[in-house]
Amino acid sequence: MRHATKTGYLIAAFSSLNSCSAVARWFLRCHQALSRPWQEKPLIVWLGAICLVSATASACRAQSMLTYHGGSDRHGNFIAPSLNWQRARSLHLDPSFQPRFSGHVYAQPLYWQPPGSSTAMLIVATEDDSVYAIDAKSGKEIWATSLGRPVQLSTQPCGNIDPLGITGTPAIEESAQAVYLDAVVGDPSGPHHRIFALSLKDGSTLPGWPVDVAAALAARGQRFNNRFQNQRGALTILDGRVYVPFGGHFGDCGDYRGWVIGIRLQDPHDIVTWSTRGRGGGIWAPGGISSDGRSLYVATGNTIDATTWSDGEAVFRLTAELRRDDQPQNFFAPSDWRELDSRDADLGGTNPLPFDLASVSGRPKPLVLALGKDGRAYLLNRDNLGGIGGSLAAALVSKYPIRTAPAAYPGNDGMFVAFHGQGTECPGSRLANNLTVLKIRNGSPPSMATAWCGAFKGEASPVVTTIDGRSNPIVWIIGAEGDGRLHGYRGDTGEPLFSGGGPNDEMTGLRHFQTVLPAGGRLFVAADRRIYAFSSQEP
Repeated sequence: MRHATKTGYLIAAFSSLNSCSAVARWFLRCHQALSRPWQEKPLIVWLGAICLVSATASACRAQSMLTYHGGSDRHGNFIAPSLNWQRARSLHLDPSFQPRFSGHVYAQPLYWQPPGSSTAMLIVATEDDSVYAIDAKSGKEIWATSLGRPVQLSTQPCGNIDPLGITGTPAIEESAQAVYLDAVVGDPSGPHHRIFALSLKDGSTLPGWPVDVAAALAARGQRFNNRFQNQRGALTILDGRVYVPFGGHFGDCGDYRGWVIGIRLQDPHDIVTWSTRGRGGGIWAPGGISSDGRSLYVATGNTIDATTWSDGEAVFRLTAELRRDDQPQNFFAPSDWRELDSRDADLGGTNPLPFDLASVSGRPKPLVLALGKDGRAYLLNRDNLGGIGGSLAAALVSKYPIRTAPAAYPGNDGMFVAFHGQGTECPGSRLANNLTVLKIRNGSPPSMATAWCGAFKGEASPVVTTIDGRSNPIVWIIGAEGDGRLHGYRGDTGEPLFSGGGPNDEMTGLRHFQTVLPAGGRLFVAADRRIYAFSSQEP
């Protein structure tokens, strides 16, 4: 194929990207490609030109954020062309943006801009089993829908969410103009997990939905106990299916399992499943299911009373059809999984993070990073996860459990990964070093080291903004259940750029599952019964 023809295909592929976070991932692939040997560069030069010109132009005009952390890889790396290091210092809450709604919010809002429209909306799901579409500019309600009655904690055998409704972050399928979510709905027979598909036009339920999970699995001869199963992780969409992860409640009561339910979008009767063999092993991390575009990745928590390894404390690579494959290349578990079980030190505290690590040979190394409640980081070969004890590298990186979602962004000679946790190698002795950033470099094996740490009070999941996919990286995190402030740090050095603003910039009602949503020139933060918006524009 001639280079001009190849370039045409590349332009077409690039123009299909529908979010700035997707552009960020494309930009990283371009950077990796540009490091290939000279004889491969005629095409690569064209590819680099396309990336560099387009990353800050047409593709960023539509900033729909359709899933948790902006993409199924869960990198949380967003392009915000106007938010450079200097402008980050002048952020403030937008006093004119004050949407109100009913219910506690654990799920990250989504941001959807219909094709051809200048109006964008925020999709907010609450523990009251309500879903709202809110004008992302004015804060006015566009539509609202109630999916039923949430479940009161007093009726549950254990747990810590009250009431219990929609907890996991939904996912949008843009071509169908629909949002998919799991809601716990109570009725006289008890709690039910129902998976809904709602029209983004008016919030109405699409034909054939919702799917009652227990009833659908019972028809397949499988048992799913609504009373003991809970749904906290983010949903993801791949190859025409929506995938929903399940675990248990806080307290590990009852006979629950780690489940993944896959439902075909065009035929909700077409269902595939995967579950852990042992009791427990829940998939409960806020980031839920991640994907590299080909496979799905989940991390499981502790199993209960397991005498042999039964799928707990593990990372799994799953196919789109969720067929069980127990070959070592498709899972990883630490060799001390029994001890982790006994300490409730789940490997499943965060979602697996798939990424490609650039190399001088020009062939990116496919990796997965897993972070555990035991404070350890495990680097895995994505093509061969290694079975029990088969990590490429492992290190104690946090003094306390890691249990929110990480974010990843490229550096000059490796990959940065930011997570909430007090790093073991943080410079200085500040007890409030609750943000740790690792630098992962290529090698045999790859290496991990603490790059910098940031001080704030609270816990949440960090995200990253850049102006073009790489330049001016800023790590953002909120002091949920702490100082109630938004914090921003230079991604390369950790220098504080924004430390919460003034007295009018404090937030209340933040849940520790929460994260920041950069979209439409603002930074949105969801809290109980409202959404905050930060901007660098004059009020």
